[in-house]
Amino acid sequence: MNKESFLVIGSNCFSGSHFVQGALSKGFNVYGISRSDIPNQAFFPINWKKRKEETLNGKFFFFKINLNHQLDELIEIIDQYMPTYIVNFAAQGMVAESWLDPTHWYQTNVVAQVALHDQLRKRKFIKKYVHVTTPEVYGSIDEGWIKEIDSFNPTTPYAVSRAACDLHLKSFFKAYEFPVVFTRSANVYGPGQQLYRVIPRAILSARTGKFFELHGGGNSNRSFIHIDDVVSATLKIAFDAEPGTTWHISTKEAISIRKLVETICKLTSVNFESIVRLTEDRLGKDQNYLLESSSIRNKFNWCDQISLEEGLLGTIDWVDSNLEYLKQLPWNYIHKK
Repeated sequence: MNKESFLVIGSNCFSGSHFVQGALSKGFNVYGISRSDIPNQAFFPINWKKRKEETLNGKFFFFKINLNHQLDELIEIIDQYMPTYIVNFAAQGMVAESWLDPTHWYQTNVVAQVALHDQLRKRKFIKKYVHVTTPEVYGSIDEGWIKEIDSFNPTTPYAVSRAACDLHLKSFFKAYEFPVVFTRSANVYGPGQQLYRVIPRAILSARTGKFFELHGGGNSNRSFIHIDDVVSATLKIAFDAEPGTTWHISTKEAISIRKLVETICKLTSVNFESIVRLTEDRLGKDQNYLLESSSIRNKFNWCDQISLEEGLLGTIDWVDSNLEYLKQLPWNYIHKK
């Protein structure tokens, strides 16, 4: 058993729950923090019956904590268990909805985070603090692939809130040598993802016949990466990256949203025109998110292993295995204050 341990903030979200699985499989004890209860087994990979069996040598301990209201309780847990690594997936997400009540996004993504970091910087037992952030901070890039050194140009309340937190953490690194590292992944997907995301939503539309709304005709370009590849990269970064550094986790392949949905329709044997409705684009939507990822490839000999078709087939299998349950759930984003 490893003596070192992980504390994962946002442990019940899609990416966080997969990371918990990855850390447990390496033999680490993991302390999970989330404002939500542990979800149904369909969304929590530790319990998936259809998932390939893995030896979980570590143990998982869960604490229901809301970062906006229970910082003192969280710090008590951190002081009690003294985790070696902290990985923070917690953030108020969703770009379009951030325009509706931006104060909620700034509260969760900036104010609560700054209060947390001001406490964490005093805990010298923390070897590494991995801040999982977003390419939204760069804004739209019309051509080419974004590098880690590119300037911030956020265009939505969500993106501004994430950029503000990133800049705050950079100042803590410079002032206090706080051992923060930053990761940015674009368009992560896989089994267990929230149903309002494009890939599970398109698969559900294909399986049920409900219409899928394709914003702006689906002309924006993205580079989709499977969650298992993101987990392997994040573990390498947690262990080996120098504090103060930023790392892009991405594939090298780009695809338009329209082409992605067409591919899903082909894999599910559904006619594209029969389920897709073209709609206007969302306010503030950026055209391209293409992350240049040579740094992590060259430094840590990392590369993505799961092709888009393989990952889509695995996600389709997950939907099919849980279809009756998933059909009962809302497919739209529901905002939690």
